[in-house]
Amino acid sequence: MKKILSLLAVVGALFMLTACGNKEENLTLKPTEIVAKMYEGFGEDELPMLGDRELVAEELEYHLGITELDFVEGTVSEPMIGSIPHSVVVVKVAEGVDVAKTVADIKAKANPRKWVCVEAETVLVESKGDIIVLVMSNNDTAVKMMENFKKIK
Repeated sequence: MKKILSLLAVVGALFMLTACGNKEENLTLKPTEIVAKMYEGFGEDELPMLGDRELVAEELEYHLGITELDFVEGTVSEPMIGSIPHSVVVVKVAEGVDVAKTVADIKAKANPRKWVCVEAETVLVESKGDIIVLVMSNNDTAVKMMENFKKIK
């Protein structure tokens, strides 16, 4: 009888851990810190000279392709000179925002030709908890940056 109760307790504990393990938790890092982690492992010659700045609501459509978003804070990282098709946007959305719908909207509406005379080769959008990330760049850079994002805990 004790063995059966012990076995049920173990199975119950595993079930609870599995159920809780699937819940995606919010990152505690600020968007600027997330951007820095996404650039880890890149050499100086792999990226243009970049500048980071705060995302403001008036620029949502230019940077994300959407006109409205309830967000807490965001960071934009783009080249400081020239028409180089590279853009990284990290935004922490407000509580209650439908992240999956917002990610889908950004995927559908982000403009890889926002620089007019050049176009980003790849557009990737991912989320983790209340953080949404958009990367528009050449394929190798975009993929490597998203791999770095997925590793952040």
